[in-house]
Amino acid sequence: MIQLKLTKIGNSVGVVLPKELLAQLKVGLGDTLFCSEVPDGVKMTAYDESVAEDLNLAEEIMRSRRNVLRALAK
Repeated sequence: MIQLKLTKIGNSVGVVLPKELLAQLKVGLGDTLFCSEVPDGVKMTAYDESVAEDLNLAEEIMRSRRNVLRALAK
C-alpha cells in the first residue's frame, strides 16, 4: 500500500504521485487517470473501464462481421 498526502495547490487540494505508483499505473505527465467508486473505497486506473469494454465489443463485432464491413467500405 502506498500512502499519499494531500497538499494545497493554489485554491485546490492535490496529491503528488510517487514515481513507483506512476510506474505501476504506466502513466506519466499529461496522462489521464480515472477514479471510480467501489464498495471498499475508490479505484484509480489509467483507463476508463467502460471505454475498454466498448472497445472489446467493437473488436468482436469487427471480427465477426468482417465481410459486411469490407463491403460497406467499398
